[in-house]
Amino acid sequence: MDRTVLVDRVKEIAEPMLRSLGLELVEVEYAGSARSGTLRVFIDKQGGVTLDDCEKVSRYLSQALDVDDPIPHHYTFEVSSPGLDRPLKKRDDFSRSIGKKIKVKTSAPIDNQKVFTGRLADFKEEKVTLYLEEGKGKAIEIPFDQIAQARLEVEF
Repeated sequence: MDRTVLVDRVKEIAEPMLRSLGLELVEVEYAGSARSGTLRVFIDKQGGVTLDDCEKVSRYLSQALDVDDPIPHHYTFEVSSPGLDRPLKKRDDFSRSIGKKIKVKTSAPIDNQKVFTGRLADFKEEKVTLYLEEGKGKAIEIPFDQIAQARLEVEF
């Protein structure tokens, strides 16, 4: 089965269930071979995810996946929080992370550079405004559609 189709199907099953539990689906990953693999579901909520949240989602979603059976072979199923360096994928992720330190990789160079680290200053009109770390407060605007990957940076 095509990995993208599988991940999309798991998202279709998981999203309404998670919403009803007050949780957000952050990401679904499937890694492995055609005979066995690992399905990882990353969840989050305001204030952070508890072990109880992960156990509940694991139990409910496992039952739903058994019924729908989108993965026809043996697989390992894991549910966890996205961690401190969570990926930023949706527009809401960026809006919610204003003021935080992030790392952005672009699909095409901007000012001869593809990787930027700094403080997320704003997200509006489909643009991320970032105060660059190495630029001593210099701001850069990155169009949302040019972001290949973005993550929160861990701060101590």
